[in-house]
Amino acid sequence: MAAQSNLAPVIIKRKKIIAGGHHGGAWKVAYADFVTAMMAFFMMMWLLNATTEQQRKGLADYFSPTIPVNRVSGGGDGAFGGESIFSEETLPQNGLGATTNYAAQQQQSRGDSGTDEDSGEQDATRDELEEIIAELTALGGESTVMENALQHIVTRITDEGLVIELFALNGLPLFVDDTDVPTPLMETLVQMVAMVSQSVTNDIAIGGHVRAGPIVLADNPVWDSSAARATRTRLMLQGNDIPSNRMQRVTGHADREPVHRNPMATRNDRVEIVLLR
Repeated sequence: MAAQSNLAPVIIKRKKIIAGGHHGGAWKVAYADFVTAMMAFFMMMWLLNATTEQQRKGLADYFSPTIPVNRVSGGGDGAFGGESIFSEETLPQNGLGATTNYAAQQQQSRGDSGTDEDSGEQDATRDELEEIIAELTALGGESTVMENALQHIVTRITDEGLVIELFALNGLPLFVDDTDVPTPLMETLVQMVAMVSQSVTNDIAIGGHVRAGPIVLADNPVWDSSAARATRTRLMLQGNDIPSNRMQRVTGHADREPVHRNPMATRNDRVEIVLLR
């Protein structure tokens, strides 16, 4: 009995293991919030790329917290073209309204307005402007001169209208030296533009551009030269049976808007004739 009392007591230590580690499940909540935020971000980026300005306006109006009953825009393209039936009251989207009395931007781009009934012939639509481009290209088949002249013409349709750009190339100028005297090439180009412009009634704007000089002069002639060439082009168009009342703007841009990265390049000598919307 005395020997047994000297034995050390046996101690059993039990370790409690908690599943999930010392962080528990809190990281799952944070990760779920992160994934949700990323999903919302990518959905927003997709919507910005896949929707039109009108549709984005409709989405913004829907989530606007300051207007309990929104009468601005539905963002659709149905019977009302994205406009509300209350558009006369709210003048949505662009502040102009949706009827012909207050033409929207889309209607204005087609030439529609509240005075169409009294204006007689209407301006060309986009399809008609594209037909003018096709007619201008087709003129190249009439003669070798016109075929060669087509390499001096670039056309593009913008918000302002159909831009017909006539430009010079090395050894093939539009005007004699630094004057406003047209070359035979320029006369041919203007004749071609006048032929296709007679099929529509759009107003016309003319802009003259010249290349920069190699040195800076105190009395730089680029302003006078570009304006004189634009004026000469106007007179040439009128001489080819284009009514003078169609001329709405004649502008000299000097060398301020080069199309070639070298401001002294011959390509910057050009005249832009715009059939305005």
